[in-house]
Amino acid sequence: MRKIYAVLAVSLLILPAYATETENALAEEVIATNDTASETSTAETTVATISETSDADYTNPDIKFPHGLQLGLGVSATGGMDWFVGYANKNFDSFWLKRFGLRLNFATTAPLKSAINSGLDSIVGDGLELGDGLSVDNLDLDAQHFAALVDFYPFGDTWFLGGIRITGGYYWGRLNASANIVGELDGAPAGGHTFELYDTMYMYTGNDVSGTAELNWDYNGPYLGAGFDLGLFAGLKIYFDAGVVFTNRAAQLGLDLPLNNLMVMENGAWTPVDGSLVDEFYNIRDQALADAQEELDKLTFYPMVKIGFMYRF
Repeated sequence: MRKIYAVLAVSLLILPAYATETENALAEEVIATNDTASETSTAETTVATISETSDADYTNPDIKFPHGLQLGLGVSATGGMDWFVGYANKNFDSFWLKRFGLRLNFATTAPLKSAINSGLDSIVGDGLELGDGLSVDNLDLDAQHFAALVDFYPFGDTWFLGGIRITGGYYWGRLNASANIVGELDGAPAGGHTFELYDTMYMYTGNDVSGTAELNWDYNGPYLGAGFDLGLFAGLKIYFDAGVVFTNRAAQLGLDLPLNNLMVMENGAWTPVDGSLVDEFYNIRDQALADAQEELDKLTFYPMVKIGFMYRF
């Protein structure tokens, strides 16, 4: 009996300790399982968040390349009808990309030729006096140009100021202008009309002077200018550009005066311009043109002024 009592006493001391250890082990196993599940859930949530963010960035229409295509239509003071196609995206996250744009520009007077010439004729009216009894009428203008341009918006997408731009690029173009030179002025003597070239007096008998003056300018060179595009609504904007093309050559003058009925003052008498006097007349005319050309050669820049509407998609 004493042995049995001893065994029971030892069991009472050992069993509670064993039970406590077992409970602790089970509790630790449950905690570990919960931690694993929590980490798995957190990892899945993180992956889902990254995936959603990537998808959102990828589909954000504000920074995708196609957005920013722009088309423009306007008028150029020295080119006629003006239109361009280009790209400029103010919604890029990049500091530089949101500030740069590209344009290809073309202009021609062809669609507006009759309106331009009518406007010029209305300006000169009955004749623009040149002096020495000569006048100019029937003006004709033909021009076109092509350009590749880079726009820089220093203020990025800042409201209002964001439309200000500095533009550089390269132009190719031509300008041809012509006008009739006439001598039939109101009140002019019917017997003849005189004019002077290089201290030499000439006269068209019958007061019927007719000639042609021309200006031809084939130019190309770098362009520098400034402008702005101001938003109106739904992508529609008004634009303005002003600058100069630093040309590789100046405009060339031409003057055609017919010899019919042309007289020259020779030794105190009017003499028909024929024989050797024809060459003398052309030499004098060329000297007058050379003097005028010398002054024109100082003009080595071609002005550009444009205004119109543009649409940015």
